Amino acid sequence: MYSSVLATHLCLVRERLDEKKVFDPTQFQETIVQGLNQTGSDLDAVAKFLDASGAKLDYRRYAETLFDILVAGGMLAPGGTLSDDLTRTEFCLFTAQEDLETMQAYAQVFNKLIRRYKYLEKGFEEEIKKLLLFLKGFTESERNKLAMLTGILLANGNISASILNSLYNENLVKEGVSAAFAVKLFKSWIHEKDINSVAGSLRKVGMDNRLLELFPANKRSCEHFSKYFTDAGLKELSDFARNQQAIGSRKELQKDLQEQMERGDPFKDVSPKEEMKKNNISEQTMIGIVWTSVMSYVEWNKKEELVTEQAIKHLKQYSPLLKAFTSQGASEILLLVKMQEYCYDNIHFMNSFQKIVVLLYKADVLSEEAILKWYTEAHVAKGRSVFLEQMKKFVEWLKNAEEESESEEDEAAD
Repeated sequence: MYSSVLATHLCLVRERLDEKKVFDPTQFQETIVQGLNQTGSDLDAVAKFLDASGAKLDYRRYAETLFDILVAGGMLAPGGTLSDDLTRTEFCLFTAQEDLETMQAYAQVFNKLIRRYKYLEKGFEEEIKKLLLFLKGFTESERNKLAMLTGILLANGNISASILNSLYNENLVKEGVSAAFAVKLFKSWIHEKDINSVAGSLRKVGMDNRLLELFPANKRSCEHFSKYFTDAGLKELSDFARNQQAIGSRKELQKDLQEQMERGDPFKDVSPKEEMKKNNISEQTMIGIVWTSVMSYVEWNKKEELVTEQAIKHLKQYSPLLKAFTSQGASEILLLVKMQEYCYDNIHFMNSFQKIVVLLYKADVLSEEAILKWYTEAHVAKGRSVFLEQMKKFVEWLKNAEEESESEEDEAAD
């Protein structure tokens, strides 16, 4: 009986030793490296090996070790250099061929692994974030491969675009590493999907307005970004960044205007040219922003018979501001269209349109030429029949006034 108990005890000891062996980091590393050496460059075999090994090895505990080996061939020390541990493999991402097809095949290996072991998702994203911070420790070729792989993974939704925060590291940005890496990354992303995929993913994590931060402060301009990425063959990305910058500027400008209104600041000293140059936008864009700011500042009365009176009083106060940004005929037409759309979209204003037009005509914001052009050809579909009917008598008056003026001029000439 004693011998039987002893045998059972020894058996338990062996099991615990075997278990400890499996959970030992050195043993884990050696097992993964040995498996990769045996499968070599056959990535289908690598995927099968990783799938089977997950049942025996503790991927959850040693996720970082696993991903370090698959990417760099061994454990990475802080900064991105391989640790002194000699347990390494030559079969990894960094030693693979530097081309898109090979990187797509590696992306499939990671994709299969994470689909099989879902708990690795978070650890994989953390690994990518870490690798991006280590970029300076890698060779140019290693950075290129990592960039292509990351772009493919982002395109296919295997990782979140939030990992790109690592590229805003001050040292990486300062030395131009972030921008160069971004070129390869976005090229592979757009090749895999399109610019809409990039835009959607960046917006989702609130990074659509941060692309300029890939450059140091002294180069952080739309012009520099546009030239750099256009020269690199990424005009789509340049256009997207420029558009996002313009949207950001418009929002900021609208916010500034509304704050000025709240403070009751006078607009007499507003310099249209200065404002447009500072924000790099046209007068047509500017008048649209001004109109939106002016109209969104007020809590409008819900009664139709009272809202017109309220609107006239309000717009009379801000007509000098509107006038400052309608020096061109195209700006006047745009303002009329904005007014038409606003009165249609806000039903209480349906009967206010003509009175607003007359007010702005008398305030020299709108010219008779612009009003006549809007009436005959430049109006939009929204509420067209209602607004054209409202304007009919005033337009006839304008035409008659114009004819009388021409007649008087002819008489004066005779």
